[in-house]
Amino acid sequence: MTATFSYEVLKLADVVVSDVQCDYLKESFGNVRDGQTDMVALENSLEIVAEHIPPDTLVIIETTVAPGTTEQVAYPIMRKVFRKRGIQSDPLLAHSFERVMPGKEYVASIRDFWRVCSGINEEATRRVEKFLREVVNTEDYPLTVLDRPIESETAKIIENSFRATILAFLDEWSVFAERNGVDLIKVIEAIKVRPTHNNIIFPGPGIGGYCLPKDGGLGVWAYRHIHGFEDDIFKITPLAIDINDTRALHVAQLTRDAMRNMSRPLAAADILVLGASYREDVGDTRYSGSELVVRRLTEMGAELRAHDPYVQHWWEFEKQDEYPSPTHSLKRFFRNQDKLVALRIERDLKKALAGADAVIFAVRHQSYLDLDPDEVVETAGGPLAVIDCFGILDDERIKRYFELGCEVKGLGRGHVKRIKDEVREEKEKMLLKMGAR
Repeated sequence: MTATFSYEVLKLADVVVSDVQCDYLKESFGNVRDGQTDMVALENSLEIVAEHIPPDTLVIIETTVAPGTTEQVAYPIMRKVFRKRGIQSDPLLAHSFERVMPGKEYVASIRDFWRVCSGINEEATRRVEKFLREVVNTEDYPLTVLDRPIESETAKIIENSFRATILAFLDEWSVFAERNGVDLIKVIEAIKVRPTHNNIIFPGPGIGGYCLPKDGGLGVWAYRHIHGFEDDIFKITPLAIDINDTRALHVAQLTRDAMRNMSRPLAAADILVLGASYREDVGDTRYSGSELVVRRLTEMGAELRAHDPYVQHWWEFEKQDEYPSPTHSLKRFFRNQDKLVALRIERDLKKALAGADAVIFAVRHQSYLDLDPDEVVETAGGPLAVIDCFGILDDERIKRYFELGCEVKGLGRGHVKRIKDEVREEKEKMLLKMGAR
């Protein structure tokens, strides 16, 4: 494999696989309808490809795109260039979306996973099917061939929207659990024993990663701007995205309440966020719920610090005036954000904990699952507020934190008050015994 900056190599290609980004830009916080698809880079790249490839080269779009893009955007662009070149045949275009999971199994998730594909005509379909059977493991993970590219494109959007909806569904039940003494983690585990419901997932402090927070927006946008419909058929898909986009704000409320219960102000408090990435045991911070936690707590006056064993730079803060683009940092939705350019990931957990007034377990990294409450409190220098965003703490650890004088809150973990009451009762009984002596 050779990397190059020269477009001339396209003249030698039998197959061109395009993974150029197609983004969805949200103009409002918590309102995905107020946004638009940004496919300028993809459109430009397809024009360049069409200017250089031989007429019989197969072009496969692997990017997650707005449904209709391959046939109604990419095909006209390439066909027009072909005609300018004097090529009378139509471009061979196909769509086959990637399914990639960040982490140590990254390559395997590309090779050893089910793929879907479709071409704009019979020859393109035959060629893309042949190509995929040669480069990915279709023997163990059968290939699905659909009739039209819009079906392949729609499959990816629905696939990710379905998962986003499952996660959003649990947001309201998470609040219900907190207010009614229910441990939602135990409830979910009880439900998952039923085979038909084993894909139910606790959402944590919001959904991150590059796909789920935006892909439904591509479908909503395409319905009007590619296909020309004016009616509003989408209800669940955008609502799910909006719920997931704002869920992390509740973590700031729990942190505030825990600090109040300890008679400590949130303003100027030193708060440690454990985990910057969007999922466990990876270093990918894109659309991480932790970013929103940091931004809202900073807006509320707290001083934030962060630890993550997999992240070296949290570019969403360090380069917040230009990343992910100069006009689309989440910084624009919050006040008092300028100082966050100085936020750096602390790699030493003990150093990160020292002097902390609160610790937020934001990501289920393996290294956080077995942290000993006694060591945490000792390293912090005394009792602190503890916020569990992902069902990381079992009841034994929650109890121990209370015994050490800490305050514990958690997303969907309404049973913590019951544990707190039990600890208080045990202390009262112990004091009564001591007084009787």
